[in-house]
Amino acid sequence: MAYKSLHAFIDALEQAGELIRIKEFVDPVLEIAEITDRISKAGDRNKALLFENTGTPFPVLINSMGSDKRMCMALGINHLDDAMNDVDDLLKKMQTPKNGLLEKLAMLPQLGKFASYMPKVISGRGACQEVVMTNPDMSKLPVLKCWPEDGGPFVTLPAIHTRDPHTGTRNIGMYRMQVFGPTLTGMHWHRHKVSARHYNEYKKLGKRMPVAVALGGDPVYTYAATAPLPDNVDEYMLAGFLRKKKVELVRCISQPDIEVPADADIIIEGYVDPNEEMIWEGPFGDHTGYYSLPDWYPKFHITAITHRKNAIYPATIVGIPPQEDAWIGKATERIFLTPIKMTMVPEIADMNMPVEGVFHNLVIATINKDYAGQGQKVMNAMWGAGQMMFNKILVLAEGEKATGIKIDDYTNLAREVFTHLNPATDVYFSSGPMDVLDHSCSKMGFGGKLCIDGTRKTDEERTQDAVVYKMPAGFSVPAIQQAFAEIDNANDALLQMGIPVLLVAVAKNRPGHVAELHRALALRPELQGIKMILYVEHTVRTADIADVLWRFCNNLDPRRDHMYGGPQNNILGLDGTRKTKKYDNFDRDWPNIIVADNVTIKKIDDKWPRLGIGELITSPSLRYKTQLYRGGATVLEDE
Repeated sequence: MAYKSLHAFIDALEQAGELIRIKEFVDPVLEIAEITDRISKAGDRNKALLFENTGTPFPVLINSMGSDKRMCMALGINHLDDAMNDVDDLLKKMQTPKNGLLEKLAMLPQLGKFASYMPKVISGRGACQEVVMTNPDMSKLPVLKCWPEDGGPFVTLPAIHTRDPHTGTRNIGMYRMQVFGPTLTGMHWHRHKVSARHYNEYKKLGKRMPVAVALGGDPVYTYAATAPLPDNVDEYMLAGFLRKKKVELVRCISQPDIEVPADADIIIEGYVDPNEEMIWEGPFGDHTGYYSLPDWYPKFHITAITHRKNAIYPATIVGIPPQEDAWIGKATERIFLTPIKMTMVPEIADMNMPVEGVFHNLVIATINKDYAGQGQKVMNAMWGAGQMMFNKILVLAEGEKATGIKIDDYTNLAREVFTHLNPATDVYFSSGPMDVLDHSCSKMGFGGKLCIDGTRKTDEERTQDAVVYKMPAGFSVPAIQQAFAEIDNANDALLQMGIPVLLVAVAKNRPGHVAELHRALALRPELQGIKMILYVEHTVRTADIADVLWRFCNNLDPRRDHMYGGPQNNILGLDGTRKTKKYDNFDRDWPNIIVADNVTIKKIDDKWPRLGIGELITSPSLRYKTQLYRGGATVLEDE
């Protein structure tokens, strides 16, 4: 389904009972984000929000794709698997051998339909150019500052358009933009991204790089900008395929080499000069739930801002999961499962990225296993598959056909994995490129990876019998805490479910402390049969398994932070605590987790009765206040 405008999508959300209009003035500086954070984590009360009074001419739409239902509405489907099935059907038809002339001719309508999704450049101006700002000024837009330690306001939902200077190939990506002045922002182009490669090519040529930023329009444009497509696949072709209607583009007024959607809400045009000095950008409260720390990034000089007469400013916030980006990631997980299966890893049955893993950190894949070593084959293929190269922890199990377990049945799937796992032989460590937002790596953008092969073992692979874990009667968390004063709290809930994994929160006070503790714990008789101990810092409450996974996955470099213990050296310990120079010889700055400040929390508490959104929802930040360290966005080393 194609939405003719962002207003049309808003109307659909409202008719479905998925939108709340807020007429009270709410400040784009911190207040909109705090209200959205509360609503996005409120279960049945999680809705899209339209802030109609922002102190600017533009309302703010936020959390519009922040649920399974709204993500499906944005893509015009009933279930995320519908889009996967469309892709699956197309690829199968294109790959099926055509033996006769009639079969080949029968494919022409399908291929013609596919070609009809290619974007089209139309003449004249589009609705996105109804109003041209006489003097472009970013302060006229309700750009959000989301978190107290953010370096400033950031454009958080931009579709950024660039072209390869040699081939003219278009790329649309999504990269945050910190606003530094009326006509100046940063461009947060990571080294692995296509726009960064375009930038480097312009730098070699000594030329300015034209750039345009589209905001709003059909929500599928926003999704397409986030999609992990190959370099030579046009994002607007994907958008056309998903909406079943081609995207119409118009040329920018000051950067005519760049085309943008005619029905977008706001267009920001400008250029990047690769030969000028970069700007110190950040910090920014990021999707990891931690601040990404400042660094040098290119400057974006704005030459024009155009917009619809009734334009809406779309935005999102990211932070401690779950947030809206989790549902965008779920769409990608479904849509791109078929291409991964058909082109690189055909044995994959299903794939799941738990919210707590914030995309790349934790990926679960089930496979149809036919031979020894197939798990390792899948591991290597997936770590070489596009953005899957950033994956940190990969868990493999056999598919539902063999086990009867659905991939999102985490409890039974974990029991299956650990029943068939020998930590000494079925866990694999590697290293490679990592997301530059991964703060756990000793060197930015390069770190360790871990694969847990929980598939059923063939005769060639088997090193021990598969046994379901049963917690010994003598096991006691209080007894362990009494024996080890540095253990602040621990959780044996997984052990009680037959999953041999213990969660431990430890207060480190010396170099090598976690490894030393692990070796001592692994020798205790009541811990025999346990296969893995996950360590987090003492501020984390291990009773909340979701929070443990979020913190653990963020803070672990698997290759550096693993250790073995026990009489057979087969109990794996993984150190997901904060790393410091003093105790871990860690030389990089460590970021703080993201929470709202007390002043903003009180302002929203006081304003809540006037917002018209029901009973007060307390700030999610309150539960994390005790986990903060001193030092703002960057943790002080002596903390």
